[in-house]
Amino acid sequence: MVKGNVGCFEVVCLLALFMPRMLCAEERTVDLDAAKTKISFVLSDVLHTVHGTFRLKEGHISFDPDTNAITGDIVVDATSGNSGSQIRDKRMTRNILEAQRYPEIRFAPSKLAESIPATGSSAVKIEGSFLIHGDSHKITIPMQIQIFQQEIIATGKFVVPYVQWGMKNPSTLFLKVNEKVEIDVTALGHLKGSHTP
Repeated sequence: MVKGNVGCFEVVCLLALFMPRMLCAEERTVDLDAAKTKISFVLSDVLHTVHGTFRLKEGHISFDPDTNAITGDIVVDATSGNSGSQIRDKRMTRNILEAQRYPEIRFAPSKLAESIPATGSSAVKIEGSFLIHGDSHKITIPMQIQIFQQEIIATGKFVVPYVQWGMKNPSTLFLKVNEKVEIDVTALGHLKGSHTP
């Protein structure tokens, strides 16, 4: 009888030790809010700096806080570039991005360099594949992550060397444009799944 009780006690202790780890291994998913996500770009030339935005179509990410595994797909409307000038935007959409042939810009995350905690702020680097103008490029994006309950805010900046990546240089004889464009992202998403028991 005593041995039986001891055996049950040991089983309970083992469950108490391992169950939290099992519960903490739950994958979390993020659905980005397209209306509240902002994608900005900055392009400089010899006269002034051009500021504009692109519109997020959809974004879904899944990650495991314990293994740093991450997958997903973030889709941007390549035809939505808006810099405040219809002539400039038309030229960018048709001649540079060729959005009639390549209507979407995509980022597919594949690796987290650091883990994302269940709550609070953290700085991470997200590696992945960036698809633009029909070609895929490996990039790493440093992000600042904030998690509060079931909402997540992610901010980050990265540079797209669009000319090096095969897109046309819009410079003219009298106007020289930077061959790299800076992208600034502020994404808001809704979390599903829980990292805490």
